[in-house]
Amino acid sequence: MQNNIPTTPKTYIANFVDEPIKIDGFGNETSWKNAPYSDMFIDIEGIKKPKYNTQVKMLWDTHHIYFFVKMEAPHVWGNLKKRDTIIFHNNDFEIFIDPDNDSHNYYEFEFNALNTVWDLFLTKPYRDGALTLNDWDAKGLKSAVYIDGTLNNPNDTDNGWRIEIAIPLSAFKTSYFETIDLSDTFWRINFSRVHWDFQLDNGTYQRKTNEKGELLHEYNWVWSPQGVIAMHQPETWGYVYFSKENKSFTIPKDEHIKWYLSELHNALKRKTITIEDVSQSRQILNKTITPHYDNHKTGYNIWVESPFSNTTIIINQHGKIMVK
Repeated sequence: MQNNIPTTPKTYIANFVDEPIKIDGFGNETSWKNAPYSDMFIDIEGIKKPKYNTQVKMLWDTHHIYFFVKMEAPHVWGNLKKRDTIIFHNNDFEIFIDPDNDSHNYYEFEFNALNTVWDLFLTKPYRDGALTLNDWDAKGLKSAVYIDGTLNNPNDTDNGWRIEIAIPLSAFKTSYFETIDLSDTFWRINFSRVHWDFQLDNGTYQRKTNEKGELLHEYNWVWSPQGVIAMHQPETWGYVYFSKENKSFTIPKDEHIKWYLSELHNALKRKTITIEDVSQSRQILNKTITPHYDNHKTGYNIWVESPFSNTTIIINQHGKIMVK
């Protein structure tokens, strides 16, 4: 059975900030200077080194999550100016967030060098029949781009571009009365940079095509590798821990069980395993894990009694993770 998790997902500790953060694209505040950069981005499958470097930092306070991104690029260009258009048809930076770590009801944000935003809400991954809410807006979102060079000028060589972003925690509320406290919790998050080779059409940047006029494939560079060319696979996203007092973070043991259940679910959908294969035992962190398969009128559940937490971890036929 193919495992779509090539390595343990990346982790990042986001520091709490108690000074005002001005969203200007510079990241000059002391808190930003003290925040560590992530690992360099890697090709989405986790194998190739990208052409150009990308790194991201994060901070948080009681009202926002902050992101600061720097991207190397010898040519900074973009032409999409309308909000909620398909931003990845330009070079872009993307954020994916699953706050409750159930692989459903997650958020996507895309930004280009013109600071045009596409924000959307997805009920589940596309593989499981997503309903995409393209008219959802993260009210109060702020972002600013700094270009180290000149935008849309093919006659010089640029150093790259940076983007600074503040997303209000209120954008992630699922009910009016909900209060979001990030203190010493983790969210599943990943970042993607889409980069296109270009050609010039009368001095204007365009995505490059082959001799048949077909678009060449884009590059997908990510923070936590997906193992496949697919960003909408929340179980392989990274772990961002929101530290209030400089605490360390280790991925909880139960997460390894969730990865395995997602692997089984995806293999059933691809029909690379049978129902009988689901109940085969596996060693996870020196414990024997034996999944159980239950079929119901509304679909199936695969579940495991965790030896680490004594909870029941379930994945249903739609790929949603639940803990009882």
